Amino acid sequence: MQSGGGILRQPMSVWATAFAAVVAFMGIGLVDPILPSIAQGLHATPSQVSLLFTSYFLVTAVAMLITGWVSSRIGGKRTLLAGLALVVVFAALAGTSGSVAELVGFRAGWGLGNALFVATALAVIVGAASGGAESAIILYEAALGLGISAGPLVDALLGDWNWRAPFFGTATLMAAGFVLIATLLRSGPKPAVKTKLSAPIRALAHGGLSTTAFTALFYNFAFFTILAFTPFILHMSPYGIGAVFFGWGVCVALASVFGAPPLQRRIGSVNVLYLALGLLAVFQLGIAVSGPAGAHAGIIVFTVLSGIPIGLNNTVFTESAMEVSDAPRPVASAGYNFVRWMGGALAPFVATKLGEEIGIAVPYVVGAACCAIGMAYLYARRHHLSALARVDAVQATA
Repeated sequence: MQSGGGILRQPMSVWATAFAAVVAFMGIGLVDPILPSIAQGLHATPSQVSLLFTSYFLVTAVAMLITGWVSSRIGGKRTLLAGLALVVVFAALAGTSGSVAELVGFRAGWGLGNALFVATALAVIVGAASGGAESAIILYEAALGLGISAGPLVDALLGDWNWRAPFFGTATLMAAGFVLIATLLRSGPKPAVKTKLSAPIRALAHGGLSTTAFTALFYNFAFFTILAFTPFILHMSPYGIGAVFFGWGVCVALASVFGAPPLQRRIGSVNVLYLALGLLAVFQLGIAVSGPAGAHAGIIVFTVLSGIPIGLNNTVFTESAMEVSDAPRPVASAGYNFVRWMGGALAPFVATKLGEEIGIAVPYVVGAACCAIGMAYLYARRHHLSALARVDAVQATA
């Protein structure tokens, strides 16, 4: 991490890609502060509105399987630009939606662009950043944390004016990212070996990668339960919801960049995952027992604090997926993200349905149970993760 002048001394092409990544990750929580406003404006139920997350992440997950195939044929830069162009188009179209069905469909197209961009951006940053893979992944996770934290606040400001405005705002920012990457990122040589469509699925045959991926699936279910359902139980304005998730996102960013690396060196990556999953389960149960809707203090505190284990998990899971197997990093990333984003696709609809039909505490109890299942699965298959111990040992002595 210290080589090459430090994590902040990076080529302009890396910063251009990181800026676009920030905006891309803003899109994950784009609708968070305005979920109640969208439901009201389009006369929809919370579970119907939750499909904005489901369509987005379902398409993102499946499209991850083709990202390596595409980028190995047209190159990383063109893949990034294609993904950005799709996001610009579908984000703008989302702002014109006249029904929930239209909005869900446009978010699905957005998810395709997001998959092409996000999977390739990580590979580009790892390849171009100074300081090695660890610094590159931390920079990538910093972009994720900044996007997730800034997104709710910026979108609350725009969404309080009109729920359509955040979609047009994101399209504009992504267009700026398109221009930066088009002008600052050099077109590298195409990979000598073209990636097969089956490569990500084949990579999951590795015990370490499949263990990491399926543990992350349960983690992502818990993660997106908080992100997708909590806005409905806060009963706050877009500004209030945006402020809560801004605090949450700051915790995600700080834990990703400053919390995960020293903890990995001190106790090891697998133990950090146990710790973070356990904390996330505790905070979800804290939300569940905070009382009926309207008991804001407990819900707000535990929601914001949940950003800490989420930040730890994001960094450690990403690094683990890159290092645990001998598959090329883009292939390992595609297989891992295909599995883990399925959790992000399932959670929003399942959580809101449980909240509507049974009670607002139930989604968080289920989320905590998913964390426990993830910990148990990780423990049962820990023998597949010996490669992570070797990477931790090298980093601890660096």
